[in-house]
Parts: sequence; structure tokens; C-alpha cells
Amino acid sequence: MDALNCINSICFTGHRYIREDFDEVRFKKIVYASIIKGFDTFICGGALGFDTYAAEEILKMKKEFPHIKLHLYLPCNNQDSHWSLADRMKYNKIIRRADYVDMPDIPYYDGCMRARNYKMVDNSSVCFCYLNNDARSGTAQTVRYAFKQGLVVFNVSSDPESVFTVIKEKYDSRHG
Repeated sequence: MDALNCINSICFTGHRYIREDFDEVRFKKIVYASIIKGFDTFICGGALGFDTYAAEEILKMKKEFPHIKLHLYLPCNNQDSHWSLADRMKYNKIIRRADYVDMPDIPYYDGCMRARNYKMVDNSSVCFCYLNNDARSGTAQTVRYAFKQGLVVFNVSSDPESVFTVIKEKYDSRHG
């Protein structure tokens, strides 16, 4: 892989389940605006839920913006082993259409998801998260790491009482 220009890269992190009140129009406008501002590389972790949704939207936007890239950072070589057939088919279609796929040649192990999430953050300057009220989730852990690494973090959740606000306030109070 060519050296990734982190300045123009956005990673996505989010929950496996997308609530009914998720504002898809708002999400698309946010991504569209980021492309107009010069962001051209979008990094997803390939998980079910928000990762899949974000990857599919980036692939759709490539029709209008063929210069943008979808990078997949996968945690292991069997992430989809317990998924439904429909989800595995969708996953493999995204992998085939991605511009770059980083898939370690190792099976699942404790900590592989965190390692993948941190790698996505380390190769981005912005993190778009879909974070609701689960402060112990992998998404929340990734958001805390993104703040610690100095990324701009934007929550695309429509939940005004999101745990994201608590994470940001705690980070801001410690780092003034």
C-alpha cells in the first residue's frame, strides 16, 4: 500500500445495531461535505451495522466522486464466520469493491477488534462515529482513543444525550 495521507482520511466507527432514528440524510450530507472539503480516503472496519452502512454509502458516492477511496481494515481473516449468509455476501461484495483491504492472515483472537480500531484511528485525522449510550462498547473505546490521538471526532448519531458528550467532556477537562 502507498503511504496513507492521514490528513485527508476519515475513519468510521459505530455500533452493530443502527437505531430507527438514525438520520441517513444527515449522515450523507456530512460525508458529502467532507469530500467537498478535500477528504478522499474513508476507512471502515468491515463489521456489521454502522461499518457496513458507511462502507456501502462510500461505494455509492464513488459514482459521483470517483477519486475517493474506501479502505477496509479488517481485524482477522474470519470476522464473518458466524454471520448470516446474506451478511457474508454483503461483506464479500464490499471487500471486492474496496480500493484497499488490510486483512491479517490470522483468525480471531481476543484484542483483534481493538487493534483494528486503533489502526484505523492511527491512519486518520477525523473520526466519524455512531455512538449512543454504551460507554463500555468498542465504539466508545475507539472514540476515547481518537480523542487521545488528537483526531477531530464527530458523532453522527441523532441521540442528543449520547455518551459521546460525556467522553468529550471528560477528555476536554483533562486536556484543557
